[in-house]
Amino acid sequence: MRYESGTGTDGSGGTGGTAVPMAWFYAEYIAEELLRTGDLMPPTTFEFRAGREALALTVFLADTEDALSGIRVVTELETWLALTAYDQPWQEWVAGRLAERAARGPEDADLRLARAAWRWLEETELLAPDLDAVPGAAALPDAEQPQVWTPAWRLGLPLGHLAIHLF
Repeated sequence: MRYESGTGTDGSGGTGGTAVPMAWFYAEYIAEELLRTGDLMPPTTFEFRAGREALALTVFLADTEDALSGIRVVTELETWLALTAYDQPWQEWVAGRLAERAARGPEDADLRLARAAWRWLEETELLAPDLDAVPGAAALPDAEQPQVWTPAWRLGLPLGHLAIHLF
C-alpha cells in the first residue's frame, strides 16, 4: 500500500491532487533523527546531508512492501546496519533497488525524490580525509592529513552506519 497523500484543489481531499511523497519524507525524517541523536556533526554541513541522504535511501529502499517500514524503526535497525556496513556493495544495491522500483510502473513522487538524492550523492564530491593514505597519517595534525575528493555517498554511508550504531 502506497502512503501518499493528495489534496485536491477543489477541496475534495485527494482526488485529482498532487501526491505527497510520504514514504520518502518519512525515510528522510528517520535518517535525520538517527544522525541528530548520534550528534556526529552539525546538521548544517554537507557531510550531515550526505549521511542523511544515504540513510534515507537505505530506509526507503529497504522497504520492499511499501509499508513505511520506518514505523518499526527498532526492528529495522539491524537490516539498515547490515546494508550500510563497510564491506557491502551499497551503491550497487541502491542502483538495483531503484531499478526494481522503476520497473513496478509509473515513477511516483517518492521514487523521483529517491533518484534525486542518489544523483546528489553520486555527483557531489566532498573533500575528506584519505582513508587509504599511508599508515600513521591519522596521527598527523588535521592540516597535514592527506585529503581526497570523494563522492558524497562514500562519506555519508559510514556516517550513517555510525549513527545507527550510536542509536
